[in-house]
Amino acid sequence: MDELPVVVVGAGPIGLAAAAHLAERGFEPLVLEAAGEIGASVREWGHVRLFSRWAELIDPAAARLLETREWRRPDAAAYPTGADWVSEYLEPLGAALGDRVRLGARVVGVARRGRDRVVDAGRDTEPLTVHVAGEERITARAVVDASGTWSSPNPLGGDGLPALGERAARERITYQVPDFADEQVRARFAGKRVAIAGSGHSALTALVGLAQIAEEVPGTEIVWVLRRGTSGNVFGGGEADQLPARGALGLRARQAVEEGCVRTVTGFRTASVEPDGDGRLVLTSFDGNKTGPVDEVVVLTGFRPDLSWLSEIRLERDPVLQAPAELAPLIDPNVHSCGTVYPHGAKELSHPEPGVFLAGMKSYGRAPTFLAMTGYEQVRSVAAAIAGDTEAAERVELVLPETGVCGGAGLFDEPEAEKGGCCAAPEVIAPPRAG
Repeated sequence: MDELPVVVVGAGPIGLAAAAHLAERGFEPLVLEAAGEIGASVREWGHVRLFSRWAELIDPAAARLLETREWRRPDAAAYPTGADWVSEYLEPLGAALGDRVRLGARVVGVARRGRDRVVDAGRDTEPLTVHVAGEERITARAVVDASGTWSSPNPLGGDGLPALGERAARERITYQVPDFADEQVRARFAGKRVAIAGSGHSALTALVGLAQIAEEVPGTEIVWVLRRGTSGNVFGGGEADQLPARGALGLRARQAVEEGCVRTVTGFRTASVEPDGDGRLVLTSFDGNKTGPVDEVVVLTGFRPDLSWLSEIRLERDPVLQAPAELAPLIDPNVHSCGTVYPHGAKELSHPEPGVFLAGMKSYGRAPTFLAMTGYEQVRSVAAAIAGDTEAAERVELVLPETGVCGGAGLFDEPEAEKGGCCAAPEVIAPPRAG
C-alpha cells in the first residue's frame, strides 16, 4: 500500500496542515474538498476577527512549505479576520500544495476495500476506499477526516432537535455570527428586538456586535437566551486568559450585560418557536417560560459532526460527545474543570479501524472551544503515526494557552455542574418570567 495516497477530507486550516505534514514525511496526500474553493467554511465567517494571533494560526510544516515559495509571513502579533486567514495563508498554502488538492470533490463514504463494517478479515491488510460523489472511488492507505462541523450547526431546540416551529421560522433565524458591518445585515437587526441563543465565543461576539448597534440605533433590544441556570463564568477568564483577545471579548460582553444593554434569560431550553400574530416570534421553554416577542433569532449553540458517511468503518466514539473515545475525557465540558485541553495526537484520535483518524473540529464532536494550534498538533502527530514514527507521534510539541476559567460548566449549559469548581461563586442573573 506504500504507493497509495493518504486522503485528507477537507481543505480548511487543519486539512491543509495535514497535507503539509504528510508531504514533509514523504507521502502523497490527496485533499478532497466538497466546496469549490479553499477554506470555504472560514469564508462564511470571514468578517469575524479571530482571538488568536497569526503566531497561533500558522502550522509549522505549512510555513516551511510556504517559505519555499514567494510568501510573505503575516505579522505574528496581529489578529486577522477569517477573510485575512484565507487570503494570506490558506489560499497560498492551497496553491503550494498544487494538484494535491481537489476542489468540488464531495466524499460520500469511506470503507475497507471489499468489506463492510461487520467483516473482521483483512481490516489490517486491505486498503481503504474513499467514495466521491459522481461514482468515483479512490483507494487510500489512510484517511484523515478534517471536514469540520461548520455545516452541521446545533438547532435552537433545547433537546438537541429542532424546536417546534423552528424550521417554519427559518427566514427569521440565523445560525452564524451576523456581519453587522454589512449595511443590509445591519438593517435586518438595527432597531429590532433580537434573541441570541448560546453561551460560547460566537454568541459573545454576536452579543458585543449587536450591543454596539443598540448604542447607536434606538429601539434595538437584545435578549440573551442561556440554557444554563446562571450566566456563571460564561464570560471567560478575562485578564487571566492567556489569549488576551479572547479574554477581552468576554469582558466586553460582561460590560454590555452590566450596563443594561442585554436582557439575560437563564435556564431557558427552547421547546417551540411560534409567531405572535404581529410578525414576531415567541420562544417558549420546556417549563413554559416565554421570551416575549422578538423580530429575529441568532442561534449560536455550537456544532455537531456529520458521521453519516463514515457508517462502514469502525469508529470508537464517546456516547456523549461523539468524539473519539480516548479524547473525550480530555474535552468533556461536563467534567472538565478549567477549560484547558492538554495537547493530544494520534493515540487519542485513533479508532479500531486502522489508518482512520478524525482531526480538527470534527475530532471534538460536540465539545466547544477548539483552537487551530490544537489541530496542527493533532495532524503533526497523525502524520508521524502513519509514517510509523511512534516516538514523534507520542511526543508533545505544543503548550496551549490557558483560559483562566475554572469551574465545571464554564463552557457548557448544565446548571448542575456549576455547584463545584475551583473559583469563587459566579454572578447570578435571575431568569425573567414570561413577558
